[in-house]
Amino acid sequence: MKNSYDHSGVESKWQQRWEEEQLYAADEDSEKEKRYVLDMYPYPSGAGLHVGHVEGYTATDIYTRYLRMRGYNVLHPIGWDAFGLPAENYAVKTGIHPKETTDSSIKNFIEQIKRLGLSYDWSREIGTHTPEYYKWTQWFFLLLYKNNLAYKKDAPVNWDPIDQTVLANEQVLADGTAERSGAVVEKRNMMQWFFKITDYAEALDADLDLVDWPESTITNQRNWIGKSEGAELQFPIVGKETEVITVFTTRPDTLYGATYMVMAPEHPLLDLLKGDITNWNEVAAYVKESASKSDIERSAEGKEKSGVRLEGVMAINPATKEEIPIFIADYVLGHYGTGAIMAVPAHDERDWEFAKKYNCAIREVIERTDAPAPFTGNGILKNSGTCSGMESLQAKSAITEMVGGHMKTTYRLRDWLIGRQRYWGAPIPIVYDPEGNPHPIPEEHLPWLLPTDVDFEPKGYSPLSRSKELHARTEKIFGTGWTPEVDTMDTFVCSSWYFFRFADPHNEQAFASAEQIKKWLPVDLYVGGAEHTVLHLLYARFFTKVLHTLGYISFSEPFLKLRHPGTILAEDGRKMSKSLNNVVNPNDVVDQYGADAVRMYEMFMGPLADMKPWSTQNISGVRRFLEKVWRLQASVGDEANATADSVLHYTVKKVGDDIESQKFNTAISQLMICLNALQSAPLSRAQWSTFIRILAPFAPHMTEELWEKIGEEGSIHSAPWPQYDADAFAQESAPYAVQVNGKVRGTITLKSGVSEQEAIEQAKAVSNVAAYLNGKEIKRTVFVAGRLINFVV
Repeated sequence: MKNSYDHSGVESKWQQRWEEEQLYAADEDSEKEKRYVLDMYPYPSGAGLHVGHVEGYTATDIYTRYLRMRGYNVLHPIGWDAFGLPAENYAVKTGIHPKETTDSSIKNFIEQIKRLGLSYDWSREIGTHTPEYYKWTQWFFLLLYKNNLAYKKDAPVNWDPIDQTVLANEQVLADGTAERSGAVVEKRNMMQWFFKITDYAEALDADLDLVDWPESTITNQRNWIGKSEGAELQFPIVGKETEVITVFTTRPDTLYGATYMVMAPEHPLLDLLKGDITNWNEVAAYVKESASKSDIERSAEGKEKSGVRLEGVMAINPATKEEIPIFIADYVLGHYGTGAIMAVPAHDERDWEFAKKYNCAIREVIERTDAPAPFTGNGILKNSGTCSGMESLQAKSAITEMVGGHMKTTYRLRDWLIGRQRYWGAPIPIVYDPEGNPHPIPEEHLPWLLPTDVDFEPKGYSPLSRSKELHARTEKIFGTGWTPEVDTMDTFVCSSWYFFRFADPHNEQAFASAEQIKKWLPVDLYVGGAEHTVLHLLYARFFTKVLHTLGYISFSEPFLKLRHPGTILAEDGRKMSKSLNNVVNPNDVVDQYGADAVRMYEMFMGPLADMKPWSTQNISGVRRFLEKVWRLQASVGDEANATADSVLHYTVKKVGDDIESQKFNTAISQLMICLNALQSAPLSRAQWSTFIRILAPFAPHMTEELWEKIGEEGSIHSAPWPQYDADAFAQESAPYAVQVNGKVRGTITLKSGVSEQEAIEQAKAVSNVAAYLNGKEIKRTVFVAGRLINFVV
């Protein structure tokens, strides 16, 4: 036996054997209970993986290895979100086709992933850029189109002047810049394709109650969907018998306090009132200025309010019958609600700021005591005619009925704009007859192939329009004068259904068979970045609900449990970025410390969801732990280590529980405590077998080698998870790690309920600990009940 662990030889040996044996392939014929564990599939960038990506992948790998040992039939696949602008922009610079650079990047990703010992089922690998895959992305488009859930219309859109393409609202940041390019987004009117996600707004909101997701993610989705319950009211315009301004408000109880109105600059009523507006030039200039701003920029919280009064026209408050002024302001959006609001400055922060700036009347209609103005809560009405004295909740329906309004539910969510004026994406399967009418491409012509005779230079219109082959293909199949749709689909369309394809990736007749969907779906655990809250996660839920409504599947939520790994910062405390030259390549640290050490360090850094700074130097501590494990095999014999038995049984339970709840850092801490206990005396083969099996999900290469060395048959990762005897630690005792200045110097088992003082005295008596305390002044003692005692000297 070598005294030191040769990670390079051991890891390459087992990675090759696992691949040859297809050890991690899901078993189609198994009757075992299934678990579908999925990472958000990566975009294969040219830069490759960095250690931040490895965090989430390692977490799911530990969990899936544990599940297999627990007897589950596990589906844990991998694929590539391979369409997208980065590869196309690189093609513009270099002239290299995006497929070539994408395939090269995928090859690099695969090499990096395999070096980390991640247990994916490679037989199910997919790439969204392959015709075999995007055939079914196009099928989904046609499914939506045939069910009136895909349509084309002329609409104001977000235009990215750098990437030269349209963006969905979700791809524009709060400061009005594009999420990917950083360009200041412009507004343009264009004919565009949309998916009617608004038809599912209520289900998308309500069904968030059914999933085990981080509360922050649920809140963010609900805020984006923006469900509001209120009333629709009409305000007549003075001198205009047939024209009214319709508003939606969640606070009809404050109608008596409405002292002015605000319309969106794009409100259609504006043109009808043009002849009556005496300051039209000022109004027109403001409308033009507003048109260049994105929705997010216009409605950003904290933005100073601006607007223009419509001189010469007035509205009538339907409750007070008073004439009130009308403004246009860019913080009101034409496509949200009715495109107009009633302003109640005494009871709304935004209206208060606007009223103060433009000297509008402020009338309180809700009683307040010591609360500062504006008072935005519910209360007892005042200055509200016959409704004075009512409580807000009662007054809402009473006032609405009194003025002839009606109660209504609205949503902030807008339809999903999916057309892109770029090359590297799935072609939209639509053709146009000579009169310009759209027609769906029949399924027998799918996949509708992405042409290759295209230059990638962005010119403000789709590169596919310059493809001679695409136009010739269209006329050959459909007839002279027929033309193809030349926009491609948003890459988020590809990722809205990929989790279904993994269930049946080689099916040529369907996106996945009903049988395989029933066997594997929905996803039991989904792990990926929180940045996808209102993009991928919302769209994937929409696709799932469409399939459920149309009878293809029996469930309505795709991801039962969702977890977000925290960001791993660079050693300089900043986000890892190629431009900052602070990216840590996992290949480099695997070369130096080994894959098992890198995996365990990433999990030991802190709670999975927390943001954590990387430190290459600190991996050495985990490496030393693995070296101790390697050397401990020399102590294995026939005699059991009786003193360590309770710690070992407790560790089986603790590590299993922690893996189940994704508390990987505390699981590793317990493994370290257990190792210290095992080192105190020779241990039996059975004890050693138990220990390396519970270590196996974390350090799969080393434990596989140790398993083989004790003559066990098969892979340790197919062995059963150890059973524990609760009676072994039922004496209400718990193992403690005893540290000196944060480093473990011994372990001790203490009865539950032991006093802090008694525990500290017993810890001081541990021989190795006493040696480190000898002659030192103890400045502080940290006591964590049931876990550790740390002496700071």
